Order: sequence, then C-alpha cells, then structure tokens
Amino acid sequence: MVKLKENDIKTIKSMFEKDLKGEVNLMLFYDSDPNACAYCGETSELLKELSAIDSRIKLTEYNINESKKEAQFLGVDKVPALVIGGKKIYNMLYFGIPAGYEFASLLADIIDASKGYTDLPEQIKARLKEVKKPVDIKVFVTPTCPWCPKAVRTAHQFSMENSMIRSSMIEATEFSELSGRHNVMAVPKIVINDSISFEGAKPPADFLEYVLEAARAN
Repeated sequence: MVKLKENDIKTIKSMFEKDLKGEVNLMLFYDSDPNACAYCGETSELLKELSAIDSRIKLTEYNINESKKEAQFLGVDKVPALVIGGKKIYNMLYFGIPAGYEFASLLADIIDASKGYTDLPEQIKARLKEVKKPVDIKVFVTPTCPWCPKAVRTAHQFSMENSMIRSSMIEATEFSELSGRHNVMAVPKIVINDSISFEGAKPPADFLEYVLEAARAN
C-alpha cells in the first residue's frame, strides 16, 4: 500500500502553498473489481491523500464501466487512468499508479496545470506550434526508474503547449501486454504514433525532433 509519510505531506503542502496558482482537477478512472485492476484501489488512496493536502486539488473518481462516455471523451481505455485539468483539461494522462519516482512527475504536472503554462524554453514552445496533426506519445516507465520522470515530464509539457499532442505515462509492468507489443525491454521507452521509438530521457530539443518527424509522417 502506497501511503504518504508525514514529512512528505509537509513538504508537498509547502510546495503547493508556494507554487500552486489555481484549482486543479484530478480525474481518476477505475474498476472496482480488483481482478480487473490490481492497482486501482492504491491509486485512489494515494490521490485522496494528495487532494486532502490542499483544497484547490479536486479529485473526481469515475467507474469506467459506468462512465463510458466520459472515458471515451478523454481517451481512457484502460485503468487506473488519471487525467489532469487546470484552466482546461490537458491531453496528458497517467495509465498506472503514479508512485515511486513518478510521484514527482505528478506533483510537477499539477503545478504546471495550475499555472496553465510550462517552463519549456521559448524556442521549444515556438517549434511545438509546428505540430498541426495529432501526435500520440507513449512513455513506458517503472516506479523504480530514476530517469523516467524526465521523459514523462517532457512529453506532458509538450501536451500542455500543444493540444494536438497526446502524451501518456504507461506503467510497463501493470500493462505488460501493451509493453510486449511495443518491445519494451528498458525504460523509459518512448513510442510516438506507434511507429517511431527511442529509449532514454533525452533533452527536450532532441525529444522534439522525434515528435516533429512523427508529425511530418502523418
């Protein structure tokens, strides 16, 4: 069971008091059957703890079997799934529990969503505007991978800057069949439009080149 420690709660509370600029909506999709979703319960408990730290963090939970329209609208096809909204709903998702090193990714995404912008360099933001067609980025991770959050954060920041880009953190062991389909042998592994892939946490400028290549191939 993932549970926040008292010192962690104090640190997060201080971070939110300093950096959170507005309300953030966390939309969790789950399945109440533990055989269908082994980590849905733990993900729910973790997000409940997190939302209790600051009243501006709003958690809404959807049973995927009873909320099919909402799931389809947000592009949720597996659980647990987390969608983050701030000034608007962003096209960045978490499939699998955002625990271990990925918890830091979640906190940073929440801060960005509250502001409505990222700290990406202006030249990167300008080039992201070149993406005019849908691009799908899958970032396969494990909770024990210290390099994975950088890849997740870059992908999610790209999505915040350009709504044509959909990016998903996918916990590789929870979704082993999908990982096998994409030949995930090491993490982070990034798969773009199911055709272009690379491994490792590359700098945003290098990551962007793969995204632009995929966009041109559409």
